[in-house]
Amino acid sequence: MKQRAYVYAYARHEDEAELCALELRTLLDAPLREGLALSSHKVETDRSPFVKRRLEIACEADTLEGLGQELGSLALDGRTFKVLSMAGDEPYTYEEHRALERAVGAAIVGRADMRTPELTFGLIRLDGRWRFGPCEDNAALWLKHQSKPQNYSTALPTRVARALVNTAAGREAAGLRLVDPCCGMGTVLVEAMSMGIDIEGFDLNPLAVRGARINLRHFGMPERAAIADMTKLAGHYDAALLDMPYNLCSVLPEAERLALLGSARRLAERAVIISTERLDRELVQAGWTIADQACVRKGSFTRYATVVE
Repeated sequence: MKQRAYVYAYARHEDEAELCALELRTLLDAPLREGLALSSHKVETDRSPFVKRRLEIACEADTLEGLGQELGSLALDGRTFKVLSMAGDEPYTYEEHRALERAVGAAIVGRADMRTPELTFGLIRLDGRWRFGPCEDNAALWLKHQSKPQNYSTALPTRVARALVNTAAGREAAGLRLVDPCCGMGTVLVEAMSMGIDIEGFDLNPLAVRGARINLRHFGMPERAAIADMTKLAGHYDAALLDMPYNLCSVLPEAERLALLGSARRLAERAVIISTERLDRELVQAGWTIADQACVRKGSFTRYATVVE
């Protein structure tokens, strides 16, 4: 049986290039090229904040004519369709993309509907071959989470939080238990729960926990945020996301950093540690092995996301 293959189109701001690459390496396990990834893994398009479209390769050919011959036997069962031409190896103008869509659409036996089709197909020229198949766009459901009732200026941006949850959980997130032991206003909790990922949140600050619960309630999610000192937490989780507490006017003492990192090591086998400075030495001291890393910039402010195991 031929292994399925998928083309993912993605987009990211330059400041988030490393984070995007980190997340997509985790989800797709495939080399990235500019704006595209070819992977054997099927990942829901709504999971990543960077993926814009997924094309499942159903047929391919060296020439457009050869592809058209294969499409003549495509069974639509009376459903309407449209074809979307995607940017691939070769640059095409807007008019050329539309011409490609018309040419391929004409080879399909059925009724085209460019407004409200029942089926959407993608077309792309990649590695010198035409690839065609069902495609699906990302509905960007996470965008609505940017409007939270409770927030603060140094909280993780929604997009960053979603990518970090995916990095921590990995491609097969079903059945995993995650923990955010310094959950703040619950940005990570909201993103994880919106993807159906089991997660619990804790924070030492009662005001933060109150804000997290308000945000979770606002989006109709379980209020799984509790007041707790992570150094005293019990239990075991598959992965942890630890956004190291910091203050723009003071630095967390090294002993406190080590206590938090050691607690995360006790709670989970894998973690994503978010910090405002590189913590490589402290992570190793706490018993972690560094597996991957990325930095995220916003103006002069930089965050480091370190994957540890």
